[in-house]
Amino acid sequence: MFLPNTSEVEVSTFLLIGIPGLERVHVWISIPICLVYLMAILGNCTILCVIRTEATLHEPMYYFLSMLALSDLGLSFSSIPTMLRIFLFNIVGISADACIAQEFFIHGFTDMESSVLLIMSFDRFVAIRHPLRYSSILTGSRVVQIGLAFAVKSILLVLPLPFTLKRLRYCNKRLLSHSYCLHQDVMKLACSDNRVNFYYGLFVALCMMSDSVFIAVSYVFILKTVLGIASHGERLKALNTCVSHISAVLLFYVPIITLATMHRFAKHKSPLAMILIADAFLLVPPLMNPIVYCVKTRQIRVKVLEKLGLKSK
Repeated sequence: MFLPNTSEVEVSTFLLIGIPGLERVHVWISIPICLVYLMAILGNCTILCVIRTEATLHEPMYYFLSMLALSDLGLSFSSIPTMLRIFLFNIVGISADACIAQEFFIHGFTDMESSVLLIMSFDRFVAIRHPLRYSSILTGSRVVQIGLAFAVKSILLVLPLPFTLKRLRYCNKRLLSHSYCLHQDVMKLACSDNRVNFYYGLFVALCMMSDSVFIAVSYVFILKTVLGIASHGERLKALNTCVSHISAVLLFYVPIITLATMHRFAKHKSPLAMILIADAFLLVPPLMNPIVYCVKTRQIRVKVLEKLGLKSK
């Protein structure tokens, strides 16, 4: 379809990319991606199943862990099938509507995971600061209310993104920079005024990064509380309850901060490195979070081993 300016051709299909320079081995690369995808689904579904069926795990900490598992599943389902389609079948085309829908789900579940990590930091603070009042402060109904509030917040925050992208006009350029669709990536292809998209996208990014700031503040208060504990053994025990959460925070935020830093400060940034880090952002947290929590949280580990018919040490 030709626009009034005959030099511009409106496009309705975007092109995704795999790993430039490694197109010949894309099929082989798809094998570990597929394994990661299956293990992420299995791990997070196992966490959800164990928490749901074990009455002893019906506590705030494990409810929040269920929310984290749901966020990880959402990220996996909304992104990895598109990656596998590229690497397995070399199908790089995606319709504009499908691309815009995908970026909505990816950004929505990303913000949801960020929010859950923030809630979990508050949970750890309450557990360490007020251990005797923990159950009365974080009741079951209050946990549900907090979870629903943050889920609605994530949806409302990213809901304008697909509508602002839909109103743009795309012509001539249609090659994206990743194996999946992101708001800022699609926005750059527009040949019409995208200032609204830029500023609102920046607002969404700042909201998400503010979660990391509040998480850091929470751990400042946690550390202050722990240092006030007289017994050295009790200090280590209190800090040990935070190890799993700290690992999840690092797995989630390190790729995001690394990418942002490379975009902003790297003079000769490698496109390959940026693609690999961006792919790792969607592949690693859903895979590693269940493993970290199973290894570091004894209650989860024991129940998983019992489900498998194995005895825990």
